[in-house]
Amino acid sequence: MLLARTLSPTTARLLARRLTPDNHQELLSAASGLGKEDVEKQLAARFPEPEVKASVRKVATMAMATVPPMGVSPAIGAASGVDAASATLSSAAPEVAGPIAGEATSCSIAAPVRSTVRPIAAERYEVRFTATGETREKLRLAQDLLGHAVPSGDLAQVFDRALTALIDELVRRKFAATPHPRGRRGQAKDSDYVSADVRRTVYVRDGGRCAFVSVDGHRCGERRFIEFHHVIPRAAGGKATIENIQLRCRAHNGHEVDLFFGPGQRRVRGDAAAEGGTRPGTSSRSRVHELIAAAIRSGP
Repeated sequence: MLLARTLSPTTARLLARRLTPDNHQELLSAASGLGKEDVEKQLAARFPEPEVKASVRKVATMAMATVPPMGVSPAIGAASGVDAASATLSSAAPEVAGPIAGEATSCSIAAPVRSTVRPIAAERYEVRFTATGETREKLRLAQDLLGHAVPSGDLAQVFDRALTALIDELVRRKFAATPHPRGRRGQAKDSDYVSADVRRTVYVRDGGRCAFVSVDGHRCGERRFIEFHHVIPRAAGGKATIENIQLRCRAHNGHEVDLFFGPGQRRVRGDAAAEGGTRPGTSSRSRVHELIAAAIRSGP
């Protein structure tokens, strides 16, 4: 499987501790062709671990210290040089969540560890990261303000509510998503502005993901760096309509512009296209070479 590249050394290492003479064929077959994250999910579902107890604790920032064993929950840690707290945050159910974030413990652990999101069972994850003292105080304030709704101060519930509010705000700002949209306002026919109504409709239609489809029918589906893509570019007279706007990740947006105009010719307006202009900050490589050559010819 390694030679055929249906199994990588990383996924083989993940499987190794779980393989037995009885289950190895089944596990290896199930992991064939999968990446690290998918294999981790499969193992977590098949061999669930106990849910992690939520905790917050202050940690040392010394360069040399003892790292706790895997069974101990490392926590949101301290950023170097500042007084900070450390906690393990889990999507554990409320009944197994820890108490309201407490004070520091006298445990010596290593300076800030890398952020981790690790599946421990089906639909259960251990989440841990390093935070500053300021973030620790924000967490305490959030727990206090949610005292009536979340009396236990359960970290999983507090962070879930915080992320829900953050996502709602970001989606509202970027895609104009709102449960009570206003009526359409008039807009010039030649306007390049993507209206709130178009942004909302396109966001729902494309599921908030890149809608680029490759020649083999595979959809990208990326959610990071999403942009509004004109199927018919603005430079070619394309309008900001629902039919002409789709979501693209930054890479595929640029890729489709290159397909339409040719590599390095990312024109954005008709007048720029007529004058041979390009988008500011993204001049074609040939144009850069021309400028360098001109500078050399002109001398110092």
